[in-house]
Amino acid sequence: MKRFIETLKNIYKIEDLRLRIGTTLFLLLIYRLGAFVSLPGIDPAQLQNLQSQTSGGLLGLINMFSGGAFGQASIFALGIMPYISASIVIQLMGIAVPYFQRLQKEGESGRRKINQITRYLTVLILIPQASAYLANLNVQLPDTAFAMTGVWFTIPSIVILTAGSMFVLWLGERITDKGIGNGISLIIMIGIIARLPRAVVQEFASRINQQGGGLVMFLVEFVILFVVFMASILLVQGTRRIPVQYAKRIVGNKQYGGVRQYIPLKVNAAGVMPIIFAQAIMMVPITIVGVANSENLRGVAAALSNITGLWYNLLQFLLVVAFTYFYTAITINPTQMAEDMKKNGGFIPGVKPGKRTVEFLDTVMSRITLPGSIFLGLVTILPAFAMMMGINQSFAYFYGGTSLLILVGVVLDTLQQIESHLLMRHYDGLMQSGRIKGRPGGGM
Repeated sequence: MKRFIETLKNIYKIEDLRLRIGTTLFLLLIYRLGAFVSLPGIDPAQLQNLQSQTSGGLLGLINMFSGGAFGQASIFALGIMPYISASIVIQLMGIAVPYFQRLQKEGESGRRKINQITRYLTVLILIPQASAYLANLNVQLPDTAFAMTGVWFTIPSIVILTAGSMFVLWLGERITDKGIGNGISLIIMIGIIARLPRAVVQEFASRINQQGGGLVMFLVEFVILFVVFMASILLVQGTRRIPVQYAKRIVGNKQYGGVRQYIPLKVNAAGVMPIIFAQAIMMVPITIVGVANSENLRGVAAALSNITGLWYNLLQFLLVVAFTYFYTAITINPTQMAEDMKKNGGFIPGVKPGKRTVEFLDTVMSRITLPGSIFLGLVTILPAFAMMMGINQSFAYFYGGTSLLILVGVVLDTLQQIESHLLMRHYDGLMQSGRIKGRPGGGM
């Protein structure tokens, strides 16, 4: 406790860090307040049907990611997920389209151009999603909930929902630039945390009312949750160290090299991004059904929206595994690593420099990514098993990767940045021993 208080004092002494943390909290507060501002023309007192619809299933998951804004018919109802969907498309184009490949090689100017294209694509995705959301509102809410109808309500509401999501994106970018941590990841995390107290209270109430051992089951659930939490930390922080021997070089009167160092390859180099990507893809069927209004598509969407169903969990598991490999491939470049080692006079003992080193690193990454991706996929679909065991749906979400891994990854990443500020100014870090290992790349 004494060390914790001392750390808080050290954080307060660093003006830049104090300002960054304050800016982050202020911008997150704006986001949370905006989640309770309903669309103009809708009576907030008549949202019971919408809130009931978003209490479970895939819509409940969407509502959790938006921090409850989806179920409040808020101006931030569509949240940050359309931007993530656009990012997926642009990253896939970076592999297949030569134009985007050239932009990726142009450094900062290319990155700005890619970000601009991603924003334009986000707007194009938001327009049909906003239309589908409004179509759902017309079905779920009574006519008395609308102060106006027709195009005079639809067109302004589409503009407001689109602008609201773009404003949330702007808040995330400002947090990344002026605050601490990755802004978009923090916005997703704060939405998840906002749903946690209510979920715990609901689960506790349901177990207390249960006859015979309800409180014991509640304690067992928390023990299981703690075990999953610790396993998630191991997944985020687990590494495989590859030894690299540097040859001796004499420059002037100084000797360089002749030492062995290690390349830490992460078991889960993709962090929590595969889960976020998979969730963004799983929202596509609902958007298509809302726009197309087809009975056949409704059946497909119902199967892919049943969070305890076989097809939903199988598809999500496969998407998480696939996106883990995809994101690892774009995050870690074995060719670049081999070239850097060769330029600095380094080599992996027993492996020839050049092509053999690239093949060795690629093989190691593929082998350690496989168990990591499978475990990530299993943790992602764990809420379905929790619901089958009778756990309240809202609380069951926190057993899986859709919430727990995001919380773990984002918190570790943010704490790592705070610790870096402390160590850079010669203060003790947050941990008494060792360093906090955050996610590679810092998220979105």
